[in-house]
Amino acid sequence: MATAVDRLGDILIQENLITREQLVQALSEQKSTGHRLGYLLVKLGLVQEVEITKLLARQYRLPAVDLSRFEVDPKIIKLIPPDVAKKNVVLPLKREGRTLTVAMADPTDQGLLQDLKFITRFDLFPVIAGEFTLRTMIDKYYESSDDQLADILRDMEGLADDVEVVEEHEEESATLAQIDDAPVVKLINGILTDAVKRGASDIHVESFEHEMRVRYRIDGSLIEVMKPPLKMKPALISRIKILAQLNIAERRIPQDGRLKLKMGNRVIDFRVSTLPCLFGEKIVLRILDKGNLTLDLTKFGFETKAEADLMRAILNPYGMVLVTGPTGSGKTTTLYSALQRINTVETNIMTAEDPVEYNLIGINQVAVRSEIGMTFAAALRAFLRQDPNVIMVGEIRDLETGSIAIKAALTGHLVLSTLHTNDAPSTITRMIDMGIEAFNVASAVNLVVAQRLVRRICRGCKAPATYQDVELRALGTDLEKVRAIPFMKGVGCEVCVGTGYKGRAGLYEVMTLSPELRRMILRGASVAEMQDQAVSEGMLTLRMDGLKKIERGTTTLEEVVKETAG
Repeated sequence: MATAVDRLGDILIQENLITREQLVQALSEQKSTGHRLGYLLVKLGLVQEVEITKLLARQYRLPAVDLSRFEVDPKIIKLIPPDVAKKNVVLPLKREGRTLTVAMADPTDQGLLQDLKFITRFDLFPVIAGEFTLRTMIDKYYESSDDQLADILRDMEGLADDVEVVEEHEEESATLAQIDDAPVVKLINGILTDAVKRGASDIHVESFEHEMRVRYRIDGSLIEVMKPPLKMKPALISRIKILAQLNIAERRIPQDGRLKLKMGNRVIDFRVSTLPCLFGEKIVLRILDKGNLTLDLTKFGFETKAEADLMRAILNPYGMVLVTGPTGSGKTTTLYSALQRINTVETNIMTAEDPVEYNLIGINQVAVRSEIGMTFAAALRAFLRQDPNVIMVGEIRDLETGSIAIKAALTGHLVLSTLHTNDAPSTITRMIDMGIEAFNVASAVNLVVAQRLVRRICRGCKAPATYQDVELRALGTDLEKVRAIPFMKGVGCEVCVGTGYKGRAGLYEVMTLSPELRRMILRGASVAEMQDQAVSEGMLTLRMDGLKKIERGTTTLEEVVKETAG
């Protein structure tokens, strides 16, 4: 090796690339560090690496590569373990058949080549690469997962100090206690706590071929928060499944469970869902934080008439109130709030839910489990034998459930339920399309609420905004009237993490079934005709309610256009 070093130094002097004094300086540095001469010359800035690489290629009669232009397949990287690559300064580059091309700082090391052949099970084709760049690329591709985890845990330091997972069974407690000090425990506790503190509604833990990803859904939008080391995947997924009392050995089918987290004086429920994907299970945790649950209908943002109509409908002793909208639009929260408004000692309230999201004191809640025959319809039939005053059905999905719910509403019970429709008038036609007779729908339904959630403008960075006419036309209303609206928008700040939004507000379309609307249902009026009639009676459509929220500076034009139809 000394001969090779001496020869390299001599050649560099002969080529007038370095001076004798510079060579002496580098050799002195070499004695204290043990690094190769070429690496030190580049590090000290005495010569360009490309010049040394050319000379070494000529000296060893091997091809040279410019690693800065190389993108290595992660599958190839895995062929050589990180400790071997770092210790010997070697990087796998590409595979062709049974031959593996490897970049080396010292391609004359036959012992290393034999070791690599044994480790990789491939024939090797060594190429020359500049050692300085080679070490940099090795650090890049073999980023230490331990360092990565340490950085993540450092970022989360102090987050989960006052947190403990509430274990339901002794067996699980014993299992968890055995791994209580593991980094994965600190990571999961940190993720759960961080998500709650940031107001997330869901946590997504996703497995891909070469990485993991954790995302939070905040104010309806997903944001990526971290990429845990891939080697933690089995432990991280198993830990969550143990906490949720799921079968950690079963990875072929979806599973559902729950876990509780105690943060100080708060106990927060998480609904856990696992799904087998191509490169491992995906886990979604729905955060059910009762402390953040607002059940006061007067604070939901209903317009005055809409709020009065809804209050009147839920205080009726019988009839049906329907809440409609897409998944994640806050339907369940609206129903819970309505139930809380009428929850008294004199009232027997029964709910059938899939699943039960929040435990409400004083209300009899039943979890629907279709696999054992406890369907919405079966639960409804049982309710009618339990002397109910108010019945809440999580969702009307079929004719059987709809028919029993209508029957209950017509026989002296107040029935609340949800449907997936775009607006209030189309809910009526959806029920009729299910096979429920029009005269039953007209007689039973008292009120329909269609709703959406839009993001609120962040108060910390709210500022006036201007729009072009082409953008204003998207609102689908009188252009002159829209131009006069004082539009606002969030410019982005620390409070909203640069999004311009913080929190959400509801848009509501509340349609009371007046005598005229009931007559229109009986004669088979279209959705458009019913909407026109309801608007003439004072109903605000979702878009109209959205315009009012824009005028008040609650939300933006973009949010209203995205969530409502013109």
